Amino acid sequence: MGLAPVGTPADTIPRDRRREQHGWYFYDWANSAFYTTVVSVFLGPYLSDVAKAAADARGFVHPLGADIRAKAVYPLAVTLSVILQVLVLPLAGALADHTGRKRELLGAFAYVGAFATIGLYFVGGGRYLLGAALFVVANLALGASNVVYNSFLPDIAEPDERDAVSSRGWGLGYLGGGLLLVLNLVLFLLHDDFGLTKAAAVRISLASAGVWWAAFTLIPLRTLRNRHRAPAAESLPAAVRAGFTQLAGTLRDVRNRPVTLLFLLAFLVYNDGVQTVITMSATFATEELKLGQTNVIAAVLLVQFVAFGGALLLGRLAERYGTKRVVLASLIVWVVVVLASYALQRGSAAQFLALAAAIGVVLGGTQALSRSLFSHLLPRDREAEYFGFYELSDKGTSWLGPLVFAAALQWTDSYRTAIASLIVFFVVGFGLLLTVNVPRGIREAGNPLPRRL
Repeated sequence: MGLAPVGTPADTIPRDRRREQHGWYFYDWANSAFYTTVVSVFLGPYLSDVAKAAADARGFVHPLGADIRAKAVYPLAVTLSVILQVLVLPLAGALADHTGRKRELLGAFAYVGAFATIGLYFVGGGRYLLGAALFVVANLALGASNVVYNSFLPDIAEPDERDAVSSRGWGLGYLGGGLLLVLNLVLFLLHDDFGLTKAAAVRISLASAGVWWAAFTLIPLRTLRNRHRAPAAESLPAAVRAGFTQLAGTLRDVRNRPVTLLFLLAFLVYNDGVQTVITMSATFATEELKLGQTNVIAAVLLVQFVAFGGALLLGRLAERYGTKRVVLASLIVWVVVVLASYALQRGSAAQFLALAAAIGVVLGGTQALSRSLFSHLLPRDREAEYFGFYELSDKGTSWLGPLVFAAALQWTDSYRTAIASLIVFFVVGFGLLLTVNVPRGIREAGNPLPRRL
């Protein structure tokens, strides 16, 4: 059953459109706390400690009778969540497009993720399975909510506004995630002064990300509105079946949109490189550069706050020079960053922090401008489905990058060579993006051309 449009950016007065945009920004602010506090800093080491407490004398735990090293529990949970995202995220997009209830689905996915994150407070003793399960649910819900969230961009912004709107959202996300992380690091580092054990401080920090996520999600839910009339009321099983049917139609449709498909491929390649650099940087710093945890945390915070300004800066540059050109230029900077990391001196915290600042400048802009550029290439009423595929290489969801990194490390026993091997993702992604005929893709999708691309 088709959906009739009931509102577009063009028929919204500027004041109301800006109100929706301001509310939309706050979902980036809300959910980024999960990525910074939970994924980047606290959960991995803590869940490993919890699993070790439940391990036998050989360091193994035995979920469902399997023999799993305690230190592998968190990486396996990440892997499982990524595998499930492949199955769930495109379906989440199809459901959003089929039902027309984007706002309601955004809220449902967000609160499933937020409450699962709050539940991490109860992970202690040897309850590693509870921690792993809650993380899988939260990470999966985060991806599904971002699919719906991203699909609002064409609804709330005119073509010429999207670079700026997307950049402000990404920038505010980095600022919000960084702010909560600062507060949690203060609690963690001064836990004795607060009368807390280290484990209790970590559990409070993990739960705070869920509270933050839940509280600030209220802002976009109050301001965003659905743009399509929903079909007649139907049961959840019927909606899911219709979602699968619609998803199958989209898979057939994408073959008729070669430009959109080529851009999606380019993004999946170069953003996999971006995500892998971010996720492997801490390991590279501690294992190869022999830097302490304090330097790693300082680098994470530096990236968060520099990325706020970087996203806004690259958004401004896109207005002047064109979105595609700025993204291509950012990929060149990424190549330079990876090459520079190979040459960092062991023990030099200053060099590592300088490189983190360079990453921050291009990180938010690369992602924000890619999102806005992709939004121009999507057919009307199928934005969420296409963003379902796009989200498969968003925050923390890397694919080939970790495999290439691990293979290079296995063959050479060198973290420097492993990090340098990631250049291939930026070079190949640059080449693919260079060949994308963006104006043609926009016309094929039936969308108006912005002034600058």
